[in-house]
Amino acid sequence: MPSIKILVVDDDPDIRDVIRITLEDEKYEVTEAGNGEEALKAIETKVPDLVLVDYKMPRMDGREFCRRIKKDILLRHLPIIMVTGKGELTDKVDGIEAGADDYIVKPFEPKELIAHIRMILRRSGIDLEANPLTRLPGNVSILDELNRRLGSKDAFAVCYVDLNKFKAYNDTYGFQHGDRVIKETARILLKTVQEHGNPEDFVGHIGGDDYVVITTIAKMDVLCTTIIATFDAVSPTFYNETDRANGYIVAHDRQGQERKFPLLSVGIGVVTNQHIKIDHVAQIGEIGAELKSYAKSLPGSNYVVDKRKEP
Repeated sequence: MPSIKILVVDDDPDIRDVIRITLEDEKYEVTEAGNGEEALKAIETKVPDLVLVDYKMPRMDGREFCRRIKKDILLRHLPIIMVTGKGELTDKVDGIEAGADDYIVKPFEPKELIAHIRMILRRSGIDLEANPLTRLPGNVSILDELNRRLGSKDAFAVCYVDLNKFKAYNDTYGFQHGDRVIKETARILLKTVQEHGNPEDFVGHIGGDDYVVITTIAKMDVLCTTIIATFDAVSPTFYNETDRANGYIVAHDRQGQERKFPLLSVGIGVVTNQHIKIDHVAQIGEIGAELKSYAKSLPGSNYVVDKRKEP
């Protein structure tokens, strides 16, 4: 099992050293930042499982850091423990109001710190199976959700979402820009489901540039059309001015041949049990792969719904 990653944010390097030693003794993986701005940059590179942040720091204090995190749709569930000074009740209240999940008062004993961390991790229901880049549920959770839908016997729609021409983009612009695209796509999916979907809808990250949205038949069209419209509006911003003006990039295909690739778009294959009986998860995956492949073969962004009926 991978170790739990904790980001320690404090402007005092001596305090960071003490905390790091304490956490590493408990087999936690520790990264450090000297203020809120550094912490936000660190999180862009590698999202931790928990943040321990000091309240008073230069450039960006703990309260502002919490506010920034809780505004981000991908990070708002990231657990944060605020470290405050002894007896500073206002700091504790401000920290909780800004979004901190818990606080601990300096000076503290190592055992007290570890107890707080374990409590918050338990309370947040941390799932190390989640995708490390987007923090969306991964394949184990996706399979569990699909099985739950099958067991309920209710009508459902499983939308397999994939980015078109992503490999060419990633090869040309590099992994850092590719990761930005993957995270922004996750934000689009989450925001769309929150604004237009059902409370019980599910968004998961299969891996790479592959996602899944599980919803109802009544909501599948509005979700797919909104995802496509939002992604197409954002897609040009992933490119430099020249490529954006051209409307394509020049890259090598899988056979090593140089060719022009259009700007990133999205293909969605939608599997439903509206017209056919679906008995197992593998059946959903097989139909989804077929539909998604067809959607990706069409120019630009598209979604395809399986409307075939039982013979």
